[in-house]
Amino acid sequence: TMPENLNLLRAFGVFFFIFWTAFNTALVDVVGSEQQIPLSVVKLWASAFGGEIKSIAAKYSGSQLLQKKYKEYEKDVAIEEIDGLQLVKKLAKNMEEMFHKKSEAVRRLVEAAEDAYLKHEFDADLQYEYFNAVLINERDEEGNYLELGKEFILVPNDHFNNLPVNISLSDVQVPTNMYNKDPAIVNGVYWSESLNKVFVDNFDRDPSLIWQYFGSAKGFFRQYPGIKWEPDENGVIAFDCRNRKWYIQAATSPKDVVILVDVSGSMKGLRLTIAKQTVSSILDTLGDDDFFNIIAYNEELHYVEPCLNGTLVQADRANKEHFREHLDKLFAKGIGMLDIALNEAFNMLNEFNHTGQGSICSQAIMLITDGAVDTYDTIFAKYNWPDRKVRIFTYLIGREAAFADNLKWMACANKGFFTQISTLADVQENVMEYLHVLSRPKVIDQEHDVVWTEAYIDSTVSLHDKLADDQGLVLMTTVAMPVFSKQNETRSKGILLGVVGTDVPVKELLKTIPKYKLGIHGYAFAITNNGYILTHPELRPLYEEGKKRRKPNYSSVDLSEVEWEDRDDVLRNAMVNRKTGKFSMEVKKTVDKGKRVLVMTNDYYYTDIKGTPFSLGVALSRGHGKYFFRGNVTVEEGLHDLEHPDVSLADEWSYCNTDLHPEHRQMTQLEAIKRYLTGKEPLLQCDKELIQEVLFDAVVSAPIEAYWTSLALNKSENSDKGVEVAFLGTRTGLSRINLFVGPEQLTNQDFLTAEDKENIFNADHFPLWYRRAAEQIPGSFVYSIPFSTETANKSNVVTASTAIQLLDDRKSPVVAAVGIQMKLEFFQRKFWTASRQCASLDGRCAISCDDEAISCYLIDNNGFILVSEDYRQTGYFFGEVEGAVMNKLLTMGSFKRITLYDYQAMCRTNKESSDSAHSLLDVSMVNFLSIFPCNHQRKYFMAIVTQRLKQTLEPCDTEYPAFVSERTIKETTGNIACDDCFKSFVIQQIPSSNLFMVVVDNECFCDSVPPITMAPIEIRYILLFKIRRRPESCHGFHPEENARECGGVSGLSAKPPLVALVLPLLLMIFSR
Repeated sequence: TMPENLNLLRAFGVFFFIFWTAFNTALVDVVGSEQQIPLSVVKLWASAFGGEIKSIAAKYSGSQLLQKKYKEYEKDVAIEEIDGLQLVKKLAKNMEEMFHKKSEAVRRLVEAAEDAYLKHEFDADLQYEYFNAVLINERDEEGNYLELGKEFILVPNDHFNNLPVNISLSDVQVPTNMYNKDPAIVNGVYWSESLNKVFVDNFDRDPSLIWQYFGSAKGFFRQYPGIKWEPDENGVIAFDCRNRKWYIQAATSPKDVVILVDVSGSMKGLRLTIAKQTVSSILDTLGDDDFFNIIAYNEELHYVEPCLNGTLVQADRANKEHFREHLDKLFAKGIGMLDIALNEAFNMLNEFNHTGQGSICSQAIMLITDGAVDTYDTIFAKYNWPDRKVRIFTYLIGREAAFADNLKWMACANKGFFTQISTLADVQENVMEYLHVLSRPKVIDQEHDVVWTEAYIDSTVSLHDKLADDQGLVLMTTVAMPVFSKQNETRSKGILLGVVGTDVPVKELLKTIPKYKLGIHGYAFAITNNGYILTHPELRPLYEEGKKRRKPNYSSVDLSEVEWEDRDDVLRNAMVNRKTGKFSMEVKKTVDKGKRVLVMTNDYYYTDIKGTPFSLGVALSRGHGKYFFRGNVTVEEGLHDLEHPDVSLADEWSYCNTDLHPEHRQMTQLEAIKRYLTGKEPLLQCDKELIQEVLFDAVVSAPIEAYWTSLALNKSENSDKGVEVAFLGTRTGLSRINLFVGPEQLTNQDFLTAEDKENIFNADHFPLWYRRAAEQIPGSFVYSIPFSTETANKSNVVTASTAIQLLDDRKSPVVAAVGIQMKLEFFQRKFWTASRQCASLDGRCAISCDDEAISCYLIDNNGFILVSEDYRQTGYFFGEVEGAVMNKLLTMGSFKRITLYDYQAMCRTNKESSDSAHSLLDVSMVNFLSIFPCNHQRKYFMAIVTQRLKQTLEPCDTEYPAFVSERTIKETTGNIACDDCFKSFVIQQIPSSNLFMVVVDNECFCDSVPPITMAPIEIRYILLFKIRRRPESCHGFHPEENARECGGVSGLSAKPPLVALVLPLLLMIFSR
């Protein structure tokens, strides 16, 4: 009915009115909690601060004056585009010549050593007092020199990192486990004395040479210049030259090795311990050009790494260490079925060889057992005879000789070697025997192949003594050659006398690279035939800055792990295959301790370095990085302007080669240039083109001296001493520095000193402030707070820099960068003063940064806080403080996240807990090179964590973000829907800078949005089998080889009747 309908309508109306009122009330509550931040006011603050700080930066840096001076010379300079291909070919040629000089020095040592041995007759009773490197200058209690410890004059020499050396003589190190006066050693030391005059002559011919040495097959090590060796805390010197990569590479050809370990019940206890040590010692003798696998056997086969059954893996350090860890899990039980193991080993070697993988050279089976009940000649007849392409090396473990005959027969019938190992002390020397057998074909061929090692840190003397160069380490490669016996009667025995070598510091390579030709972001790099880095600015071989520890895998960092943007390995594979060509890609280069990123496009040019296994690459960044210009001034003008006391040049750049003559070594590069230009040092070799450009930059930048001086003298200027330093750097490595305060008053004492490596010119890169300024819009300044190495990123200074361009377009080279460093407190005060301004006529501001309702921040283009009301937040990433706002800026496109990878990271491994295997360090950006493509590897890795008891640092791979602002966005406002309110914010770019003011509503809390951090996360990087290039020479066999020299043991029991008859016959047949 009608009344009922009216009642219903009235009831609905009342309900609707109540609901609407409640809804509006709730809406007012939410909106009312939103703090309205006027964009115009923030824009005013940003403009006021931007104008003020740019005025200060421009005034004190002298940027406009320097820009004007370069413009005055604009018509007199010639701009040219760099031909990357021609450049890399020229650099490769320079390196080839440098490497050739080193290899010629080694060749002279080989000839001298072989001649000396040829003339020597062995004398078992020879008495000879030589200089023992451990005993020299040592006296007994009565003050008399010890035997073999005569007086040996040692003088610190700057060319050898100020170590006390004797540049007239070499001395001899003998491993602790060997007898100093063993007749073989005394005779070897005696005839090798003739190397002394060649060492000295080589050093006279090429004063850039450092350590030269002869590693004897008998175990002693002759080193020049002579130096004193110190035992470790246990009185031991474990160094054995025959275990060094340079020795093994030079002595033998690449090899595929299967190691068979008997784990039957009779191997329990000490025997198994000796067997494991024997395997470990064999692994020590394998290098990056070798391949291996390990099989334990009883009545069944047990691959030590189950993921790798039926194949061989490269003998790089990571793989060898991985297998070593698995050796600990072996235990003895059951019956040894050697026939099954031999069949498996032969099949594996055969299949691996047919696939074209591995060394495609020598092949060997290493048998480690306490006995064999048979000679297994049917197996050898099936797989190995008559060619005997697979050598058999047998190691009898234990004192019993019951099965020695069978094991010796196996070795002798298969061109191998037999040895018995009774104690742990016997292991090292007995394992070494197989190297001499493998070297026979090379010796008989008289092929003195030159070998080059990958980069490694010199450990001939203790590491802490060697960390003396500017980069805090001595990375080097070794060139080595084998030394053979030329005596006719020993020719078929192929007697290896040893290996000679010399070290080439990687910094020697860098000296041949003209950094000024590569531009601000450009660099050169070199890799080995295995794709490992020889030199690259991103290689970080050490960790824990204060302690300088070597990362475990520092010498086998693959190019794909630093140039990781090349996902398909196009660049890497072309270089491994010694191609010449060009490749381009977008790259993300980290700077400032890995916290900032520069995104650019690089053009890569590459070619091979002839006569070596290395390939060279050059990276040039697109844009200003591809252009170079030549200026021209007179020598007189330039010399005059180089005389200023504040002028300095890049120490690590080679303007003049001061290493060639000892009298030049004390000269600075600046002194060398002056003496070269005035004709006082005609023997100096200098880079004329670079010096001409240095003179030009010196003349153009000279007026800034007077300008800075006038500012410093004007007492009314900088009265609060907020600006402390002004500086400039040019494309030629020339720097000028002016202090506006006394040196003792500097807030940052390390700035622009050798300790502050990122902010000075060095062999790898331009200063950080220069590189960042070059990517900023011309005319604007880039501001930043330096990151400290400590966990708390606290800094009390702000650096501002700007780039000086020659022309006003992208093709213009960046010719220089200038900047200032000011106190953080001074900088922040300017910000707070600007943020109190307002446009109202009555001077009463509607809003101020002093208001508790808002928070004001100043952040840079990478999101780091320079100014905050909470001073403790200075230097933090903005996302850690205002997660919700940063998240919104990312979704709006004001900032973008860039994912980065670090394949040389070190993670802290928690050994006490399996819940969290790794807790990451602050990205101190060695890589766990995993080639194990099955789940077992991961299970294994997690399993061993629970067995360890303390935290250690281990290599790992990490992924982490960096953030970059979008240049086109000048201002943005935003609202964030939080739990029960809307949080508003304004971001406004500071004009002519890389800075942004961010004003955030402080009354709405967004606790539900987590902070955004830059913390790295660990990832599993699978480095699958990469393309590699085999060494070009292979000496696996020789028809004249005498296989009768196959080892022996005292007290051999009578041979089995059949073996006694057959062995001589076989040896006659097989030695033909």
